[in-house]
Order: sequence, then structure tokens, then C-alpha cells
Amino acid sequence: MTDRLYQPFVEATRSVFQLMLDLQATECPADGFSPAGVTDISVGIVGDLTGEVVYRFPEETSLNMVKIMCGMEIEAVDEFVTSAISEIANIISGNVMTLLAESDYKCDILPPAVGEETPGDYAVSSDLRISTTAGDVCLAIRLNPAG
Repeated sequence: MTDRLYQPFVEATRSVFQLMLDLQATECPADGFSPAGVTDISVGIVGDLTGEVVYRFPEETSLNMVKIMCGMEIEAVDEFVTSAISEIANIISGNVMTLLAESDYKCDILPPAVGEETPGDYAVSSDLRISTTAGDVCLAIRLNPAG
């Protein structure tokens, strides 16, 4: 079950980074991913699966992605930057739900929120790190079957 749920996150992240930001994304081991200045964007998942995915955007990655999106040089992570990376997380999550529907999982997402992951026991607890020339992003995938 883990691989069946993990792959849509990889595929959706690669696709969104390519289409929105013109970035090639490579999956890397998540070991040792603990940069300073990380903004966590949490997207809740409800339906056949419940839980969340937390997108961890380091400051440099956030600023680089927003520069690509807006063509503006921004010095620090502020509300504008947080809103932009929240939208990226939201779009990736929406694409994941579409891919999961192809595997007969009926799920929906909740609006993104700034904050760390909710502690708990999950049937699927996996970390995914995506590397791009704009920087790395880590996805903490935490899911349980509904019921």
C-alpha cells in the first residue's frame, strides 16, 4: 500500500514543478534534511484516506521559487512568499488526489495551513525529498485508511 500511495506524490510534485516553474525535479533520500529557516505548509487529506502531507520549504527554496513565479527578487519569507508556496503545495496536493482517484481512492484536500505535522500513528508515514536547481523540498506524507 505504501508504494501505491507514495508514487502519486512523486509524480504530482515533478509535474507541477515542471509545468509551473520549469524545474526538473529529482527524488532523493530524505535522510538528513534539516535546513534552517524551513516553512511548513500542511495540507489535510480526507475521504478514503485521512491524514496530511506537510511540505517543508527551506527559506532559499521558497525565495527562489517565488522569484521564478513572479520575476521579483524578494529578500525574506513574508506573507506573500508563504501564500505563493502554499499555492504550490495546494496544486501538488490536488494533482495527487486526481492520481489517487485513478487507483480508486476517493479523497479531497483541506486548505493549506502554515504549521508543523500533527503527531500520531499512521499506516503510511513516509518522507520524500525532491531536489531542483531552485532548492530542495521535503514532503512528510502521513496517511491512514478511513474507517
